Amino acid sequence: MSGFDDNPFADPFADPSIQQAVNPPPPAGLEDYDPFSSTTTKPQSNNQPATLPTTAPPPAAQATPPPAYTATAAQQQQASAAEFQVLKKRQEELEQKAQELSRREEQLRNTANQQGGSPTNNWPPLPSYCPVGPCFYQDINVDIPLEFQRVVRLLYYLWMFHVLMLLLNMLGGLAIFVGGGAGETFGLSLLYLGLFSPVSYLCWFRPVYKAFRNDSSFNFMVFFFIFFFQVMVSVASAIGIPSMGSCGFITAVSQLKEGSTIGDHLLSVLLLLLASSWTALALVEAFALVQVHRIYRSTGASFAKAQAEFAQGVMSNQHVQSATASAATSVVRGQFAAATTPTPTSNSAASSDPRF
Repeated sequence: MSGFDDNPFADPFADPSIQQAVNPPPPAGLEDYDPFSSTTTKPQSNNQPATLPTTAPPPAAQATPPPAYTATAAQQQQASAAEFQVLKKRQEELEQKAQELSRREEQLRNTANQQGGSPTNNWPPLPSYCPVGPCFYQDINVDIPLEFQRVVRLLYYLWMFHVLMLLLNMLGGLAIFVGGGAGETFGLSLLYLGLFSPVSYLCWFRPVYKAFRNDSSFNFMVFFFIFFFQVMVSVASAIGIPSMGSCGFITAVSQLKEGSTIGDHLLSVLLLLLASSWTALALVEAFALVQVHRIYRSTGASFAKAQAEFAQGVMSNQHVQSATASAATSVVRGQFAAATTPTPTSNSAASSDPRF
């Protein structure tokens, strides 16, 4: 019994082994569980856990600005062409205004220098030593509006070409006469040159010049009437009717058939060229007639307006006014004389009868 040191009267539940069996330790939680706690060897690598890079999204308030607009090469070329056309149009308008201003300045200058209410005559441009001076005043840049100057210049050059054709026609008639042909072609062509050169200027160019200068319907009518016959004369000259004094196609063919020498054939070729020139002149004259008529229709002129202008011009003419006044005075005097002349009475008539 000496081997047992424990007190038999002690509390048996005070034994630590019994306390451990009665009160077991609480089970460990998952958060305290370490699967590697029982391992005896530690891993040799000391790697850190992999972490994914975090990218912060852009704030919604900051909006990306749109890219700057850049025009393509074709659009730039179109814009440049449009700007060039606009600038060109403005330049033309400025030039027209400058020409119009210069024309008005020259017109005012001529008006200031004029004497007796009319500008100084300057056409035809004769030399100072010539006994005959200029008869008309003509300046297309001053008298004619800017939009009609081109047409008036065309008609003026056409008149000069017509005079040149009359001169060449006279030379052709002279060549025929020298070559042994009839002299009537040369005589008539010489007459045409001396007569039609001034008459054509007075009868159709001067009226159309005044028509465009004063916007006169009456002068337009005169031009249309006379210039139509001018075109017909050019056509007849191109045909070359025999005994008409014109060197046309018929005259050239006749000279070619009748001639036998080289000179005759050369003359025929020259006459053919002259006939072709007459044809070209007739075509240009017809074109000018159509152009003037188109402008005449666009200006609102009419035949009634021409009649009114003619009546107004006749009534405002000093010679017509003086003639009308003289006629009216003669009529009034005749009526007054008839009223003051005594008439025989019935008594005097009865006294003159014989008595029976």
